[in-house]
Amino acid sequence: MNPAEVVDEIERVFSEKGHRSYGEHVTELQHGLQCATFATQAGENPFVVAACLLHDYGHLLHDLGEDIANQGVDARHERIGANRLQDWFPAEVVEPIRLHAASKRYLCWKEAAYFDGLSEASRKSLALQGGPMNDAEAATFEAGPHFDLAVRVRRYDDMGKVPDMVTPELAHFRPMLESLVRTA
Repeated sequence: MNPAEVVDEIERVFSEKGHRSYGEHVTELQHGLQCATFATQAGENPFVVAACLLHDYGHLLHDLGEDIANQGVDARHERIGANRLQDWFPAEVVEPIRLHAASKRYLCWKEAAYFDGLSEASRKSLALQGGPMNDAEAATFEAGPHFDLAVRVRRYDDMGKVPDMVTPELAHFRPMLESLVRTA
């Protein structure tokens, strides 16, 4: 697939399933757009902005329902999304997506106040994802090559829960996404 076809596919999936509830009074599409907008406003590089936009893409690829955490199920959406996107984007985009749930576990280990600031929905998913990291897990996580990018994406993930926030449309991010698509 060429870059335009890749982004067409991403837009199709968001068009068909982006209306699903994210669980924080925003839709999946609104959440992604908010995260990408916050990253853009902070002056982040295109890899981080793209990862913010697409970090929950895996939620759109499974058909387990919108309230799976309430049913005690971890869909491992971060892996589903990263596995699909890795054929199209470089590791600087894909690995922060793969690691954004682990980043929440890490930040709960690293910063006591971080856990206190999590919403009820985030606490539920944290429990399903293994809870806060232990010292050994955190040391391994910190040693990873995409550790810093993943934590930055996580911070924007936490911000993207603002009902009625005005953001650019998905099409606004299209040129950036196309520029990041790996070509054969």
